[in-house]
Amino acid sequence: MAISPSSSVQRAREQLAARLRDIRLDAHLSAAELSAAAGWHKAKTSRIESAKQAPSEADIAVWCRVCGAEREVPDLIAASRAADSMYLEYRRLNAGGMRGLQVARAPLFERTALFKGYCSAVVPGLLQTPGYATALLAAITEFRCTPDDVSDAAAARVRRNRIVH
Repeated sequence: MAISPSSSVQRAREQLAARLRDIRLDAHLSAAELSAAAGWHKAKTSRIESAKQAPSEADIAVWCRVCGAEREVPDLIAASRAADSMYLEYRRLNAGGMRGLQVARAPLFERTALFKGYCSAVVPGLLQTPGYATALLAAITEFRCTPDDVSDAAAARVRRNRIVH
């Protein structure tokens, strides 16, 4: 089952935050000590470590300098840029609405011989009825603030279901 791009972006940001936290801990600094040495409010360090705020490249450089881990800067900046790139791609894909995403996945579904999936929250896409798909995609569209093409997206999703039969 595919992972939501937004989940992948958040996971990448959480991994970066964990690496920064590990660097701080390896330097035997508390969050408050790091914040003071960096000239930040202590809430900023907390937000970065909890992945609630993405660090800027300058933040990463300062963090590593304070922790004596300057050699880590290029790799951490690359990880941060990768997460940002994933987010931009996610936003680009969603900017066109839900229909394009449904249609784009059809060839993959047609090539797949064995499907395995589990989702405790919703009925899997291949088993969704038109009404269910419409309601679900409408909720997703509203949450993501994407263009409302729910009817077309639901129809495309239900058309994919023919492979089950």
